[in-house]
Amino acid sequence: MASRSRRYAAEAIGTAFLLAAVVGSGIMGDRLAGGNAALALLANTVATGAALVTLLLTFGPISGAHLNPAVTIAAAWEHGLPWRDVSGYIAAQVGGALAGAAIADLMFGEPVFAFSRHMRSGPPQWLSEFVATFGLLSVIWGCSRQRSAAVPFAVAAYVTAAYWFTASTSFANPAVTLARSLTDTFAGIRPTDVPGFILAQALGAAAATSVFRWLVPTLPANAPRVVAPPHRRLFHGR
Repeated sequence: MASRSRRYAAEAIGTAFLLAAVVGSGIMGDRLAGGNAALALLANTVATGAALVTLLLTFGPISGAHLNPAVTIAAAWEHGLPWRDVSGYIAAQVGGALAGAAIADLMFGEPVFAFSRHMRSGPPQWLSEFVATFGLLSVIWGCSRQRSAAVPFAVAAYVTAAYWFTASTSFANPAVTLARSLTDTFAGIRPTDVPGFILAQALGAAAATSVFRWLVPTLPANAPRVVAPPHRRLFHGR
């Protein structure tokens, strides 16, 4: 198992690259799409999905590549991560997310840490975040307990799809949500809309974890080992 400092560093660097991909591809897509929002979103989606699978494969063996406080808390709830490590993971993820968003803005000459004016509020948006996060955790739990080697590809594929079938474009990650509130670009969200998103994400993650604790409670004896050795118990259930 990697040391705690290495795991925290992996979470920070991985989440920073994730936000750089989300924010940077949003800016690039928006600039090149000529006002075509669908084309800009498509560019944002493809880049994010591609980046995510590589980040999960790269950092998974070190820290588990949660890159998401909702995943970290769910992992601790399922005894896959010691609760004493949760605060360090979340601090690394949030810090990395803020750094990644700032770096993306700098690369494209945008103001750093400018509050977003992109409104994302109301019941349809909150429901979308609940669905998006429920789906994300369902993919993680379902695949990890039955075909763990597929998790990076399944998660990236799900996120790519959820950009399009949810009204919120599937943030599904509190650290991502916070960081995106500080970039006034295509990927942004108003700071006042952040609490509703994070609450919906927390409820979605808790619901999915509860459902899969019952639906697929244990790892089959003949299933392959998880890709990320530091957190084998995460994928064995309770």
